[in-house]
Formats: sequence, C-alpha cells, structure tokens
Amino acid sequence: MYFLKKRRDGDVKEGQQYLFLDFEFTMPETKKSPRGFFPEIIEVGLVSVINGEIYDQFSSYVRPIKFPILTERCKSFLNITQEQVDKGISLEELVGWLKEYDSLYPSTVITWGNMDMKVLRHNCSQAGLPFPFTGEHRDLAMEYKKFFGEQNQTGLWKAVQEYGNEGVGKHHCALDDAFTTYNIFKLIEKDKKYMVKPKPTTIGDRVDFSKLLNKFAL
Repeated sequence: MYFLKKRRDGDVKEGQQYLFLDFEFTMPETKKSPRGFFPEIIEVGLVSVINGEIYDQFSSYVRPIKFPILTERCKSFLNITQEQVDKGISLEELVGWLKEYDSLYPSTVITWGNMDMKVLRHNCSQAGLPFPFTGEHRDLAMEYKKFFGEQNQTGLWKAVQEYGNEGVGKHHCALDDAFTTYNIFKLIEKDKKYMVKPKPTTIGDRVDFSKLLNKFAL
C-alpha cells in the first residue's frame, strides 16, 4: 500500500517536514552465497510529519534488481514472501515517490541507524538513479547513543522498551518501524528539553527598576 497527499493551495506553505524512514533489505543465504551479493531495498515505510503533526504515510514492497530471488534466510527473518516482493514497485518508482515527499516542504530525513541511507545511496548508484533527498539526514540511533552515553548502538525496539513503551505493530515491518522511530524521536526530543539549562537570571530579572525609580522620586 502507498499514499501521498498532494499539497493543496489551502495547505500551510511554510513548515518543517520530518521524514521518518525505514527500509527492509535482501539478505544473503551465507557469506559466500549468492556471489557478489549486496543488500537491496525490498520494503519501504515512511511517515511524514509537518509542524509536529502526522501529514502522510507511505508503504510498499520494492522489487530488487540484481538479486530478484529472495533467499530462504531473508524470507524467514523478515516473514516476507517472494510473491509480495514481485508485486512491489520498482526502485525507480520508489525514488520517484521519495522525491515527491522531499519536494513538499524543507525536509529532514530521520532513520534509526545509518544503514538505510547507505543502502539507498548504493542502490541508486548501481541503478544509475539520482539520490532523492536534498536536505539533512539524522541518525537517531547515534543521537540516542550519545545522549544516554551508551557504548554500543541500541536496537530500535530495545530503545523504545527502555522508555517503558512498546514498538508499533510488528518489528521488521518497514512502516511499523518508521512509526516506532517517530515515537522514540518524540521521547528523545522531550528529554533533551528537560536537559537544557535555564539561562542565568540577570540583575534586571531580579529587580523591578520601575518600583526602584519611583521610590527615589518621592
């Protein structure tokens, strides 16, 4: 399934868009099989958030190009079928959809880890397609690691459980993971606000000079 709300004349013209993005990839059967293997996107989940409100969502299976037949390991791990992927959109169509979202508003792409963007860049390069995003990319897993002083990178669902919550839907379902990334983003941003030190008060904040001047004027 996939959706895209076209911006209408009545929609807000200015704003910040966060694109919470998650991909699922093909997996090799072993380190040596298939030969020359590299991961390809086979499922996309995206949540568009504009000015703090969910604006739209996008979800689809994607047909791999170089290694179109899924390995048994991949199908088992992701609980995905060959038929589902065969009915998906092409990589070219996926890049077109992502460009559409990127063009709606100034966008920041947020992923859990850096693998999603690395694979997207590599897949685009291999297929001779332009990279669809023009704005900033934020690796939320790295932000989480630095903010909490973790030594190792924490998995998405483990991180949200450490907040006392559960992930959305099913893990390794791209759209569910995109929504889970959005939810933990809100929790982290809220914690960051609590950690911001208040500005030191000045003498002007502590003394009402109008009252002081009136006293001397008497």
